Amino acid sequence: MLARARAAVVAQGNLTSFLFVLPALVIFAVFYVYPFLNMVFLSFHEWRGIGPLHFIGLQNYQEIVGDRLWWNSMAHAGYITLIALTFQNALAFGLALACDREIRMKRFYRLVFFIPPVLSEVVVGLMGNWILNPGLQNGQHIGLLNHLLYSSGFPQLVNNWLGDPRTALTTIAIVHSWKGFGWGFIMLLVGLQTIDKQLYEAARVDGASAWKAFVHITVPMMLPVILVVMILTILGSMQVFVLILSMVNEGLVNHTDVPATYILTSMIGNGRFGYACAQAVIFGVILVGVSFIMKRMSDWVKRI
Repeated sequence: MLARARAAVVAQGNLTSFLFVLPALVIFAVFYVYPFLNMVFLSFHEWRGIGPLHFIGLQNYQEIVGDRLWWNSMAHAGYITLIALTFQNALAFGLALACDREIRMKRFYRLVFFIPPVLSEVVVGLMGNWILNPGLQNGQHIGLLNHLLYSSGFPQLVNNWLGDPRTALTTIAIVHSWKGFGWGFIMLLVGLQTIDKQLYEAARVDGASAWKAFVHITVPMMLPVILVVMILTILGSMQVFVLILSMVNEGLVNHTDVPATYILTSMIGNGRFGYACAQAVIFGVILVGVSFIMKRMSDWVKRI
């Protein structure tokens, strides 16, 4: 009798717990699981958004293999990600090291450095477009950067920064890095503050220089945090989308296309919903694969 009573209490507790998480499960299923499964289903069909579906099997995936523009968009996203991994994270790490020390107004700096990630990507994109605008009005350059270059005596440096294929991706990558470095800064700063300061004192007593303390203490202790920041940087940079839409006035053009914008072009511009879904599936598989590799690297570092 006592065992039955306990089992009834446990069952009632499990039911209560399940009812608490049920709304979240329903929302997750409706807005995440169902769209994902429907996207995979549509990737095997030809569909214009209206009318019947036409099953075509793996034809969409076979077409993607030979789609030069699609792979160019992947290369563009990879280039933006490379700059974010180097410039953005190096900037975040350097500022985190500076704010970890006893400097004046470091609380103010922490607040200022975290402002860019809080801003909307639309706002940052429109600001970037205003600064980099190549147009002229009444003989004066509208864009702030070109105006400053022209007024400072460097007219040869004036450029259509977003319209020139030689500079467009680098410009977008720099703006994206400025927008996102604050997240890495906060995470790296928190990681630095978890390192026991007695390790540095012991190294100083043993005669180690600041550089040796950085190489042999800071870097090894920060490797797990650095890998997490790298994973988040890769995932965020590969999926850059709203920033490009906000910055590029001419619309979606080939030299600024990334996978997300190319998928949008295939879906809205060309009306090929099935082909766009196939692109999204491949893109998702690539991101999952990269995340898995980085996770294995992180686990390997933790075991060292």
